[in-house]
Amino acid sequence: MTNKTYQNLRSSLKRNPKRWLITGVAGFIGSSILEELLNLNQNVIGLDNFSTGHKKNLNNLRKNTHQDKWKNFSFIEGDITDFNICKRSVKNIDFVLHQAALGSVPRSIKDPLNTNKSNIEGFLNMIYASKESKVKRFLYAASSSTYGDHKALPKKENIIGNPLSPYAVTKRVNEMYADVFNKVYGINSVGLRYFNVFGPSQDPNGAYAAVVPKWIDAMKKGKTININGDGKTSRDFCYIKNAVQANLLASTCKKPISINQVYNVAVGEKTSLNRLFKLIQDEFLNLDPKFKKVKPIYKDFREGDIKHSLADISKASKHFGYQPTHKIAEGIKETVAWHLSGRLKK
Repeated sequence: MTNKTYQNLRSSLKRNPKRWLITGVAGFIGSSILEELLNLNQNVIGLDNFSTGHKKNLNNLRKNTHQDKWKNFSFIEGDITDFNICKRSVKNIDFVLHQAALGSVPRSIKDPLNTNKSNIEGFLNMIYASKESKVKRFLYAASSSTYGDHKALPKKENIIGNPLSPYAVTKRVNEMYADVFNKVYGINSVGLRYFNVFGPSQDPNGAYAAVVPKWIDAMKKGKTININGDGKTSRDFCYIKNAVQANLLASTCKKPISINQVYNVAVGEKTSLNRLFKLIQDEFLNLDPKFKKVKPIYKDFREGDIKHSLADISKASKHFGYQPTHKIAEGIKETVAWHLSGRLKK
């Protein structure tokens, strides 16, 4: 599926390159945005402290990017909790794409202090530095966790519940700061509430790894796969290319009504963990004739998680032309193929 609005934007950016800052550039989403911007001949500054991002993401991207494009990228190693680093990174920038954060609900429950420091203090540093530097747009990664205990589906941007984790609190505070900064200082911002973004190069390791890369890695290695709860828990899984599209469209949209808003970034379809497991396993069976089926083990429901999640994406579609190009099955197909490509070539 193609999105004509996005294709038109890509053509426009190629003709008129801009200067971008990506915080968290070595992370999964940040490095994916970097890849797209470099392909569009944009000038990009990247900021990361490698606390959750990886040098290998940048190294792999460098290997697969033509030198003429890679020379348009400059990297700053630093922490968003250091205001001087933030101030330096936003100099002469048109658009800030603030992806840096300590993600994960379980991590925030275990370590609320550092989650607060990075996600609230770091956010405040970045938006204030952006205001001082007079950037055109400050786009930031919000989260579907903001919906909290509100049970109605699909999730609409203007109706939220009470937060269920420290992480959710930090993401709600980000939205409040962005709103206040617009009213007080006039800085234009857009928040994107991501719903379970997945795709190639997402880290499968660590205690807080996301479910898709974690399961793919486990299947690849023949390890046991654990499902939290009964498997009927559902999410609106969003392939990375959809999230990248949303970042660029929301950063550059010109309608006044579209700015200083928050938007859901998802597909608008819910998928249970049981179906996700089957989709991944079926793709393994399709790509690897040596693969043997495995059965998942069902564990206790995870603390701080919500039972179901489904996004209404009509607001993003109406305001800046967002239209997902990949549904869950298409995204899983590309992601499993990426993870298996090295092994199957041997």
